[in-house]
Amino acid sequence: MGSPRLLRTCLLAALPAALVAAAAVAPAHADPTPRAAAAVTFSDTFDGAAGSGVDTSKWQIETGDNVNNHERQYYTAGNDNAKLDGQGHLVIEARRENPGNYQCWYGRCEYTSARLNTSGKFTATYGHVEARMKIPRGQGIWPAFWMLGNDIGSVGWPNSGEIDIMENVGFEPGTVHGTLHGPGYSGSGGIGAGYTLPDGRAFADDFHTFAVDWAPNKITWSVDGTVYQTRTPADLNGNAWVFDKPFFLILNLAVGGYWPGDPDGSTPFPSQLVVDEVKVTTSDG
Repeated sequence: MGSPRLLRTCLLAALPAALVAAAAVAPAHADPTPRAAAAVTFSDTFDGAAGSGVDTSKWQIETGDNVNNHERQYYTAGNDNAKLDGQGHLVIEARRENPGNYQCWYGRCEYTSARLNTSGKFTATYGHVEARMKIPRGQGIWPAFWMLGNDIGSVGWPNSGEIDIMENVGFEPGTVHGTLHGPGYSGSGGIGAGYTLPDGRAFADDFHTFAVDWAPNKITWSVDGTVYQTRTPADLNGNAWVFDKPFFLILNLAVGGYWPGDPDGSTPFPSQLVVDEVKVTTSDG
């Protein structure tokens, strides 16, 4: 699909693209580059009482539905669908319910979930950006950890640029995707690749760390420290590289949409994206 995620009542208009273009990349390998000491510029370990909301000095909650991407959920406010578990985790929960009688593009919403971002609170330009998470499983479930250019309000999407650090669609339980979107390479034309766990394992079975190392003219993706793709301006077929400016972070759990398809009778609800930590450190040089 070629349009950004658009929430009727949210503060932003953007989304992770539904389809990624397959790209030839080198085989996954451990990154041998020694890292210099790095300063932490953003960190949330989600410590707090069970049932409490996220730290509003770091995150804001978006609300609304998403007609452009044909997702099925309504993103709710407060801690209805995003709360701490009292054990150092943020739990973003998608439910098959609609107690607030929310209205979606297709009528009365069938599901609720949550979407958080750091717009207006934290941005980064370069560095190591990571989240340790346990993603859910199930047809039609679509968790994502990603970034948008902070100038989206003035230049729009995809000129703002989008860095998808991790997306998973439920029909691929053992694969995650990392993608770039920008002018001339958005939607189904995004530049990216997938990483698949060995031995038929599923990402929902355990926590994993999803990260990018971001430097001028270079972004590298990894899962649990294993690098699986690197992108530079040379990969963009002459289109503009729009990743040398501030970006903010986004976490969300979508239900349905063009890419994952709708849930079916096999999809478990409630469905939980459990986030152990989000951290950004300065570039290691």
